[in-house]
Amino acid sequence: MAETAPTAGLDAAASFDGVNAGAILTIDLGAIRRNYRHLCKEALPSRTAAVVKANAYGCGIEAVVPALYKEGCRTFFTALPDEAVRVRKTLDGLAAEIYVLDGLLGAPADYVDSHLRPVIGDPYQMAVWNAHPVIDQPPAPYALHLDTGMSRLGIRHDALPGLRAKGVFSEPPALLITHMACADDPAHPLNRVQINRFNKLHQHFLGVPTSLANSAAVLAGVAKTYDLARPGIALYGGRALIDGDNPMEPVVRVDARILQVRTVEPGETVGYGATWTAKSERRIAIVAAGYADGYLRHLSQSDTTRGGMAAILGKQVPAAGRVSMDLTAFDVTDVEPGVLDATGALEIIGPTITADDIADRAGTIGYEILTGLSARYHHRIIDTEN
Repeated sequence: MAETAPTAGLDAAASFDGVNAGAILTIDLGAIRRNYRHLCKEALPSRTAAVVKANAYGCGIEAVVPALYKEGCRTFFTALPDEAVRVRKTLDGLAAEIYVLDGLLGAPADYVDSHLRPVIGDPYQMAVWNAHPVIDQPPAPYALHLDTGMSRLGIRHDALPGLRAKGVFSEPPALLITHMACADDPAHPLNRVQINRFNKLHQHFLGVPTSLANSAAVLAGVAKTYDLARPGIALYGGRALIDGDNPMEPVVRVDARILQVRTVEPGETVGYGATWTAKSERRIAIVAAGYADGYLRHLSQSDTTRGGMAAILGKQVPAAGRVSMDLTAFDVTDVEPGVLDATGALEIIGPTITADDIADRAGTIGYEILTGLSARYHHRIIDTEN
């Protein structure tokens, strides 16, 4: 279930009035647009696209795409064709370029009919795309993915000249792209290697627009010399660069309902496996969110390991015991009982505890936290620009 609340901000806890879910996911479209504007400015004179794969990093394609289009975004990237079709339907006839990063996963006709552009990174896919008949129409546009050092998808940099000589690319691509493996660390030597390779390979397709910069590369100043930047994580407030402050504005907040507050006596344990022991009398709040909701089990706290944190009115409280499927316990001993009663929820992602903070505690990255946000949260869409 989703609702729209036009004025509330992420700094305010969501109200559970009329909500039957255990937690509320609040998404601020105004913050997304402000982040997009910041990235556009950083990328100038390059144009700026938006990566909206993985359901717009957990924020919802149907909400995010119109907000970005309103801000002037006209190029979108997804991972899969089904995601791209959702983007096309959401735009409802509005003109936009939609690229499918994972390439040609079905019949070319499916892409052509929905006006989708595959990002082709293999000679076989190129041959299938070339063989598709388009009667009385210009060739359907596609992007060509070059592997300059990521060793994931794409045509290897040293294979391109030979394929080009064989005439594999009967029609030039609409876009030439590569993906940087270490853009989050601007000093990494592979960055310069990849940039040099890409610039050299571009000589085989002079006049074709280029796209190299992800979020980290945009913020590191790399996007300016290419035609199209394609940020993802930074749009949604995530940290793109390893070092330094994150200039992006938080986009999501998750408030988990407090189901029960109980007293645990000294020596008693909390949760599965009895891994957390109360060293003194403690007050424990049980909230309705667990690993089935994307609050990772790695955020469990034991007697010997540090786990996750939640917050209430800006005050952080630690997890207590193992995170279970639907529930997590937090030690709220230092929070006034009246505050808990008045609020009735803990912030598990938000202005106090960001997705990157949680990721650091869980030994992962903010991408995993955002894209793992549960579909069973109550979704509340706000817009702090309206």
